[in-house]
Amino acid sequence: MAQYIDPSVIKEFEDLPDLSDSDDDGAWDDEDDGGAAVRCLFCASTQSSPEETFSHCRTRHQFDIRQLISRHGLDVYGYIKLINYIRSTNCTVESLSNVADPTPWDKDEFFKPVIPDDGLLQYDIEDAQCESLSTEEFSEPSLFDRMTQAEIRARLAEETLANAIKELHRMRQLAQDFVMNADVRCGSSSAGAIADLDEEEDGTYFGSYGHFGIHEEMLKDTVRTESYKNFMYQNADVFKDKVVLDVGCGTGILSMFAAKAGAQKVYGVDQSEIIYQAMDIIRLNNLEDRIFLIKGRIEEIDLPVEKVDIIISEWMGYFLLFESMLDSVIYAKDKYLRAEGAVYPDRCNISVVALCDPEKHTGKLAFWDDVYGFNMSCMKKDVVPEAIVEVVNPDTIISDPFVIKDINCLTTTVKDLDFCTDFSLPVTKDGVCTAVAGYFDMFFEKDCHTPVSFSTGPTCTRTHWKQTVLLLEKPLAVSAGKTLDGKITVRKNRKDPRSLIITLSVNSLTQTYLLQ
Repeated sequence: MAQYIDPSVIKEFEDLPDLSDSDDDGAWDDEDDGGAAVRCLFCASTQSSPEETFSHCRTRHQFDIRQLISRHGLDVYGYIKLINYIRSTNCTVESLSNVADPTPWDKDEFFKPVIPDDGLLQYDIEDAQCESLSTEEFSEPSLFDRMTQAEIRARLAEETLANAIKELHRMRQLAQDFVMNADVRCGSSSAGAIADLDEEEDGTYFGSYGHFGIHEEMLKDTVRTESYKNFMYQNADVFKDKVVLDVGCGTGILSMFAAKAGAQKVYGVDQSEIIYQAMDIIRLNNLEDRIFLIKGRIEEIDLPVEKVDIIISEWMGYFLLFESMLDSVIYAKDKYLRAEGAVYPDRCNISVVALCDPEKHTGKLAFWDDVYGFNMSCMKKDVVPEAIVEVVNPDTIISDPFVIKDINCLTTTVKDLDFCTDFSLPVTKDGVCTAVAGYFDMFFEKDCHTPVSFSTGPTCTRTHWKQTVLLLEKPLAVSAGKTLDGKITVRKNRKDPRSLIITLSVNSLTQTYLLQ
């Protein structure tokens, strides 16, 4: 399967002159103003030319790029990807010296320049193998350079078009699958094989996290963000001199909290495009010496260290498990965490509570019985199976909560995240149960002298997760002092593993819901 090529990579080469006008080299001459500073690969210093930059790297950082090019037999493609790999991952000279084939930069994602108009990307690597370099040779791009860049532009354009066609076919298939997904729409609870998550299937998911809006919403969620900050700042001894992995780092806020709390090194990993903004944020806050960001899925990249001491992540979705990001944290834990290491948050649970809200029930379901004098009750079969994410009015709660799932993040497995359990809700008010609502609580406790926790429940401060409401098609009369007993099954949707299928049974009623 071809790797995903970000269309923005093509954009970097669109301004190159057209080689069809081979008699006119003026366009190339105009672009070479000779005044752009070239930044070092390993520090913030700049030089006036690529040759001086490489000389600086040899004397200051003991890094000779000619040796690396020769050792791995790099052509111009490999050289371009090497430069962008170094700039995007903030890797060390030591890690580069220990690289074995296949090289970690041999991925198409590293065709995208990290620094606009990077002088090192215009360098003719044939000259990198010479002992002496003349100034005239670098006054303008060589013909070989021009041809190479044009070839890259053409090849990437072809791959992007091929990927766009594949994406179109994939979306068409998803639409067909949704229509044919009878096990969800008709209420079947039969288990199916869980589809593997891959980069192509996750394109839309990661794309949604590339926009600043969703990160703004999460950062403004003070319950969420301040809980992480308080946990790290108030338990700085847990992080002192530790190596930390931030899974799904987003804008880098948790990575920066960890660094400020005393972490020696923090590796942030994220597949979405927001990581490029995160790199700028890290530099703006002068933390690039301790925070190193890597673009990619944690399941597909290789960290420059064998093990880490701590894994932090804000992986929670609606009803806790929506989006399946805990799967990635579990993968990272199994591969990178030291035997005595810790995962934070280290514990969490899911609770359910009974609701009595006839007005909302009428608005969502009974409404279809009489729509301007017409019976549209057949619409209910589409309304009922859809789990609703909304803020629950605390006044509508008519039972004590019941914890349906406890999760120890250090020991849980992916298999544990599909579960079925009985529940018993102590009813506190006479009324009619119109829905069951679910929410989750998070705990930062392991080795903490100041434990921190937060809840997304309806009686607590509102969070961006809100609550997940499962409407009952037929409300149930309940009495205070009695219990509302039932069973709930939660599993990944085999058609879309990031969504959830929830089956709820109360009394003799069984309904299946899709949370997507």
